[in-house]
Amino acid sequence: MTLNLKTHGDGILFLAVIQPCSSKNKICGLQGESLKIRLTSPPVDGAANKMCIDLLAKQMDVNLSQISIVRGKKGRNKIIHIKEISPPIFLKKISQKIEN
Repeated sequence: MTLNLKTHGDGILFLAVIQPCSSKNKICGLQGESLKIRLTSPPVDGAANKMCIDLLAKQMDVNLSQISIVRGKKGRNKIIHIKEISPPIFLKKISQKIEN
């Protein structure tokens, strides 16, 4: 399976599945066509969304302002937009960050 990744404007869009209340913040790999991300924060008052953006910004080495959740702010399944990054660079960086 491959990540559902699309070029969008000045960046990329991809699908993500978030698992809140985990023991560790980490990018786990693929779940179907989505990137699976585990977060320590609970899904309360946007805490998991904020932590998701923080984790992705750190792992992708981009500014927080470059990342937004386009759809799924109240659910586990999200569409995430990262500005000013190309699909090949994103895939290279994400493959280096995936933990087994």
